[in-house]
Amino acid sequence: MVGGLGTDSAGCRDRALLLLGFAGALRRSELVGLDVADITEGTDGLTVLLRRSKTDQEGAGRTVGVPYGSNPVTCPVRAWRAWLEVSGIEEGPVFRSVDRHGRIGVTRLTAQAVALVLKRHAAGAGLDPGDVAGHSLRAGLATSAAEAGVPERVIAATTGHRGTAMLR
Repeated sequence: MVGGLGTDSAGCRDRALLLLGFAGALRRSELVGLDVADITEGTDGLTVLLRRSKTDQEGAGRTVGVPYGSNPVTCPVRAWRAWLEVSGIEEGPVFRSVDRHGRIGVTRLTAQAVALVLKRHAAGAGLDPGDVAGHSLRAGLATSAAEAGVPERVIAATTGHRGTAMLR
């Protein structure tokens, strides 16, 4: 889905959105809730602070590690850096609207906008957009990890599931 994305502001935003969402197994509400201050870069990749999520309504928060990818085209850390460089965003919401002229808005994307980005790029990759939803990044990581033989407890730690029953 990211193969055909350009290096313009919309392409960089969408690449970062898709790769960070997949690598971190993030819900779309978690993606759009991110502020620049919530993402820090270290030697092993990114540390993403989720201040609130569906299963953390009290706002205790949790952190998710996002490692460097082995392929530069699909590396979430490189995509994150490219988005910051192109956008010039230094604070506030990470994922913002981009108009047809490449101008970046000031307000955060909505969860519905994330679903539309997913569907648009699925169609562009030759996939049925009806098979893709806002939850597809999170579910896709869990499924891919399970197919690769990653233990369920490791997948659950990444996704934030408290147990393996809901994960399955």
